[in-house]
Amino acid sequence: MGLPVEIHNATIYQGLIPVLTDVNLLINKGEFVYLIGKTGSGKSSLLKTLYGELPLTEGGGQVAGMGLQNLKKSQIPYLRRKLGIVFQDFQLLTDRTALENLLFVLKATGWKDKQERLDRANEVLAKVGLENKGYKIPAELSGGEQQRLVIARALLNNPEVILADEPTGNLDPDVSDEVMRMLQDVCLEGRSVVMATHDYRLIEEFGGTIYRVANGKVNKIDSLKELVPNQQ
Repeated sequence: MGLPVEIHNATIYQGLIPVLTDVNLLINKGEFVYLIGKTGSGKSSLLKTLYGELPLTEGGGQVAGMGLQNLKKSQIPYLRRKLGIVFQDFQLLTDRTALENLLFVLKATGWKDKQERLDRANEVLAKVGLENKGYKIPAELSGGEQQRLVIARALLNNPEVILADEPTGNLDPDVSDEVMRMLQDVCLEGRSVVMATHDYRLIEEFGGTIYRVANGKVNKIDSLKELVPNQQ
């Protein structure tokens, strides 16, 4: 069994256009990784490659034990069951309660037993502190609560890897910190977390491995001081 995330000598395409070239990314179990870079630098394209939205046609790689090169459409649901995906814009079902949002995903990912689905949904709601909010629809939850629900949804299938695309982008600093603490806890349980962000404050405060996505390349950097030379 390899590492949770391995990408070797990859070129990442959007359509026919190469966005990132010569990408090498090795992420260990329980490692918290930040992808930093400007909007349009390729962070989201890299994440989309990791969860099978964009095909990996040049280079090699695997995520959670599944090869990404030549991944068939029919295999993508199996890949995503091994992943937890956290989006900035939540992508919750607005006409269903928090609990129903989770039950829907469990059913869609092959949980056959109704009671087991209910037990698991309630378990992850409790894990993110929403055990008393399961009856509310997303519009009745605050932004922070909605993002906690998204994290609960991401944890349903005990994923090996969590991919988070700007998960704090629309949240104020206090709520951002709360979401970060939750993701850090997930990481301490042995899962790998890969988070695209442009919020340097969070990186300074919570720490982790940093990769800069810029000029078509993905490079590991030792500290934020490499980005902001005059930073104290």
